Amino acid sequence: MLRSLRLAALLGGLLMSAAASAVDVDAATYGYPLTNPFEATIASTPPDLRPELPTDDDIDQSDYSLNLRPEREFTLPDNFWAVKKLRYRLARQDHEAPLIFLIAGTGAPYTSSLNEYLKRLYYKAGYHVVQLSSPTSFDFISAASRFATPGVSAEDAEDLYRVMQGVRAQHPRLPVSEYYLTGYSLGALDAAFVSHLDETRRSFNFKRVLLLNPPVNLYTSISNLDKLVQTEVKGVNNSTTFYELVLTKLTRYFQQKGYIDLNDALLYDFQQSRQHLSNEQMAMLIGTSFRFSSADIAFTSDLINRRGLITPPKYPITEGSSLTPFFKRALQCDFDCYLTEQVIPMWRARTDGGSLLQLIDQVSLYALKDYLQNSPKIAVMHNADDVILGPGDIGFLRSTFGDRLTLYPHGGHCGNINYRVNSDAMLEFFRG
Repeated sequence: MLRSLRLAALLGGLLMSAAASAVDVDAATYGYPLTNPFEATIASTPPDLRPELPTDDDIDQSDYSLNLRPEREFTLPDNFWAVKKLRYRLARQDHEAPLIFLIAGTGAPYTSSLNEYLKRLYYKAGYHVVQLSSPTSFDFISAASRFATPGVSAEDAEDLYRVMQGVRAQHPRLPVSEYYLTGYSLGALDAAFVSHLDETRRSFNFKRVLLLNPPVNLYTSISNLDKLVQTEVKGVNNSTTFYELVLTKLTRYFQQKGYIDLNDALLYDFQQSRQHLSNEQMAMLIGTSFRFSSADIAFTSDLINRRGLITPPKYPITEGSSLTPFFKRALQCDFDCYLTEQVIPMWRARTDGGSLLQLIDQVSLYALKDYLQNSPKIAVMHNADDVILGPGDIGFLRSTFGDRLTLYPHGGHCGNINYRVNSDAMLEFFRG
């Protein structure tokens, strides 16, 4: 009898282990055409491989604003007039329906192209959809962040939660059956911390939470992206800048086509042409885009808090003032510089915090490992070739999420989110 019980326990353990294995999508049958992670990150999915979704004309949607930091009406410079209130977008169904919150990625506003895509996808599936800016975006830092120093995930989650509660309070008659949550890139990391916060606050009791291409170790991800800016690119020298090189390629491409065609297929089509960017050029383009986001964060946080690191505290800024000299100065400060000069001093002053390594643990998925491991409502979709992942990150995702991790072989960073296969899987997850 004892042997039978032991055998049953062993078999049960083996079955549980098998069930907990990550879902690894087979490269041979996946069908996503871009196997170069840099190319996928930049060019995304060819339009003919995306699902058919409604246009804006077919969606009942409006933009709204929240006045969460009224004191900044007086403390922010006049040329911040557009971001003294936080804007968001709500797409509503004409009947009771689930509501899903979308959190944008690093530095992105609520209107980012991926948020717009996800809005159309979930709206067609019958959801109310709320699009939110990233806590690292210029508008969110100005209008919703309590400390205007994003980067501490738990603090950013508190700010997002307050925004979500404000959205719900603004629409008391919106018939909502239940709440869902998702985010991409840094927005996915934010979603994990918001979900954890909701376990105690219970304002929404999110039924399901989906993390799309989240950073595992935030510091690893930002280090990977910062390093891309340092890529050596052939043709870039003291007389020819990287931007001039790319502009020349685009000009030749349009000359060869005979017309200018700015549409969703542009980057994919461009990469199939003779003028396509090399791996080094694509790496620098991705890194440069991230560096601009980092500079925007550093500049905005410094200005609002009057730290004087980038903008002199008493420098008079009016609606007509040029901020270009200060933004150029901010571009010299990468994300590591922003963490060291602004985030860590603020974090230490508020929490008696310690070293950079301690902060890194607190702002990454590591901090939520037990919660994520034991919460069946949270799932992850990621790409094995994502440029933001480092050594050990996929192993962490496998051991933490088990069969709630879907790992695609290709797609780079968020490049395949709008691929039909991925979109169907996202909808299937929320349908349960």
